[in-house]
Amino acid sequence: MTDVRLRRGRASLALSFCAQGIAFALLVTRIPAIQDQYGISDGLLPAFLAGVPILAGVGSVTTEHLVKRVPPSVALRWVQPLVLLALLGVAAGDRMWQAAVSLAAFGLAVGGLDACMNMLGISLQRAYGRSIILGFHAAFSLGGIVGASLAWVGAHWDLSLLVSYLPVVLVLLPLCLAGSRWYVDGEAATAGPETGSGSDAAGGRPVAFRLLLPLCLVMAFAYIGDSTVSNWSAKYLQDVLGSSEQLSTVPYNVYMVTTLLGRAAGDHGVRRFGAVAVVRGGAVLASAGFAVVAVAPGPWVGMLGFTMLGFGLCVIVPQTYAAAGRLFPQASDAAIARLNVFNYVGYLFGSPLVGGIGGAWSYRGAMLIPMVLVLLTLVYARSFGAEGARYGGGHERPHTVDVG
Repeated sequence: MTDVRLRRGRASLALSFCAQGIAFALLVTRIPAIQDQYGISDGLLPAFLAGVPILAGVGSVTTEHLVKRVPPSVALRWVQPLVLLALLGVAAGDRMWQAAVSLAAFGLAVGGLDACMNMLGISLQRAYGRSIILGFHAAFSLGGIVGASLAWVGAHWDLSLLVSYLPVVLVLLPLCLAGSRWYVDGEAATAGPETGSGSDAAGGRPVAFRLLLPLCLVMAFAYIGDSTVSNWSAKYLQDVLGSSEQLSTVPYNVYMVTTLLGRAAGDHGVRRFGAVAVVRGGAVLASAGFAVVAVAPGPWVGMLGFTMLGFGLCVIVPQTYAAAGRLFPQASDAAIARLNVFNYVGYLFGSPLVGGIGGAWSYRGAMLIPMVLVLLTLVYARSFGAEGARYGGGHERPHTVDVG
């Protein structure tokens, strides 16, 4: 595999992550507009919103079986356009059944997309011989910022969903299709049908759930923390800390920016200090951020806590995928597809968990729940590799063969 091919594969996959960030942000930040367009009641809305992560989990499990027959690059080449077309379908309808079909298609496709992107990211990281996975997730964060900004423009100018979404899809769809020709399956592409994409053998052992469970729990905990910020930061700042409505929108934007910055620098941290140290540091910083939010006397201290959360949480999820790839080197695709399901488990339960505790007790007390869960990551930190590892089991290639 040539250095040029690896560099092209890395760039094209980063584009895929960025496009996914844009699409996801456009959907979740325009939920009120979707609700109004289809006349979805407040009582029915949670069912629609819960259906997306549930079906995404189904899509991830389905992808595990799909990549036993075709390489992840081929699956990704076709599933990303489906996500974009489903997003356009959400914008184009006017009847509730159309919303249900489009959101269901979006959920199924996005589950496969997330799984395929991370499969390719981990196989490319293995081919590079050094940590690069955080850079792909930084591209996702950048896309999220771009998508949220585009959604703000649409809401500010009172544009219809179709007018907001159509130009974005018309730009991203051909870009992703063009970029897909350079996707690289990394070492999995040369491993053969029994040891690569869909194999259940990993160093002679199956992808046993009990071995993967610590990483699954860490993934769920991280997304409970993430969904707490995305769903409750504005309400918390305004209702609990007494900020203005305008100021209450700032924490999520700050969180997204710090997530981008942390991930952009995170690969260097892994190479220098090792995955275990980076994950431990991120878990401690994120837990401290929740603690600051819980005791904050005012909105500015609260925003400091959300800033700490962004820098802390941002490293955990990408390193969890990387750890699964190291744990099952000959069946990383299957392990990542199963692990990816817990992305949606955390997202599905995080918001109702915090909301229920906040309504029954207090929102300050509710912030302690994700604080404790994220802190539990320390218990499973050794699952991320040997203490001194900079990549995998300490077998990072010499920098003389770095390819980008």
